[in-house]
Amino acid sequence: MAISLVQKYNVPGPRYTSYPTVPYWDEQSFSTAKWKESFVKSFTESNATEGISLYIHLPFCESLCTFCGCHKRITKRHDVEDKYIQAVLKEWDLYCDALPETPLIKEIHLGGGTPTFFSPANLELLLLGIFKRAQRADNYEFSFEGHPNNTTRAHLQKLYDLGFRRVSFGVQDYNERVQKAIHREQPFHNVAKVTFWAKEIGYTSISHDLVFGLPFQRLKDVVDTIEKTKSLAPHRLAFYSYAHVPWIKGNGQRGFKDEDVPKDQKKRQLYEVGKMILQKNGFHEIGMDHFAIESDSMYDSFKQGKLHRNFMGYTSSKTQLMIGLGVSSISDSWYAFAQNEKTLEDYYARLDNNELPVFKGHLLTEEDLIIRRHILNLMCRFETSWTPETSFPEIEQVIDQLQEMENDDLVKIENNTIFVTEKGKPFVRNICMAFDLRLKRKAPQTQLFSMTI
Repeated sequence: MAISLVQKYNVPGPRYTSYPTVPYWDEQSFSTAKWKESFVKSFTESNATEGISLYIHLPFCESLCTFCGCHKRITKRHDVEDKYIQAVLKEWDLYCDALPETPLIKEIHLGGGTPTFFSPANLELLLLGIFKRAQRADNYEFSFEGHPNNTTRAHLQKLYDLGFRRVSFGVQDYNERVQKAIHREQPFHNVAKVTFWAKEIGYTSISHDLVFGLPFQRLKDVVDTIEKTKSLAPHRLAFYSYAHVPWIKGNGQRGFKDEDVPKDQKKRQLYEVGKMILQKNGFHEIGMDHFAIESDSMYDSFKQGKLHRNFMGYTSSKTQLMIGLGVSSISDSWYAFAQNEKTLEDYYARLDNNELPVFKGHLLTEEDLIIRRHILNLMCRFETSWTPETSFPEIEQVIDQLQEMENDDLVKIENNTIFVTEKGKPFVRNICMAFDLRLKRKAPQTQLFSMTI
């Protein structure tokens, strides 16, 4: 890849787990009452045909990983588990009380934080509590994030018995210096152990999360990490670009200097070489930063054009309604977004008052819905097209902006369709930005997003 393209397009930009992105939500027109109307409407339209998704945020971690930008609470006290589980179940009850019929759950994802901070018994208590008010939809898919250092065989067995068949293990990089810099020290043995346990128990989709662009990370580190990962034969991989966002309060990115982080062409080389090795070993690129073998459900969804992207990242199926439970979780009714309180204290206080713990959100306009669909198409299918019904007044301006990307062979434009080329896939965030009308109308005065390349 020519260095000029990296320099040209390496700008701050969203990762587009939503449109509009969170900094561009119109909080003034939003209210909890309007959010209730929105999720009930969405539930009524879709529960019987496709079910709903649940994202449950479990925020506790025993130590702080300094590459992480998620909402978490660092503690070694496990007596926090009981109160939190009861709070999440109370929040779920508030949602169920507002719904006209029993929810059919198509997807559950346990994220964090560290979900395996919680004991197997408490995770069972949480899930059994959820299903006191719900049923499983057909072809449901339950998944969770496991920390290789503290995921036990009992965790894996208990969640398997509760219907989970997919697990994601955070690996990042195996080099000890890199691990020390990001405060995530875990030997290969720990990852191998939990991966083999998951396979023995019967998990059908095991994912490893890798990160390129970490502090002190060299090309040989990425190659070594992928070679070790290949030996464990996971079904899918996330190969994320490290988001260096030290300005975000509380993310802990202070354990290294800016000059320790690979940038521009040097960083991009880590991805290109890693991608080449993955593809040579049967992993197919199925979306931004994601790869899967042909037998994995996410590869099948990508080939069928059913891949979806939301606040959980990429998912192999779409539900119109996704309810986020727990501190800081974001819900999506398709017509609106809503985010929960970001601190445990505020989250608990709202529930003590028998209120949904939502503190901000956004009601999507007709324009938002059209733009959202185009950005989803680009992120999930690497193409989008428009008709008079799915067009918008600024479409010609978008095409004009993309002409330069077409000249650089990043996109191909023909017959009201935009195709992302193979060369353009690493720049898909930039391509989506051409459609981001809210970003164009109000460019941020300070840096809000990580770099795109």
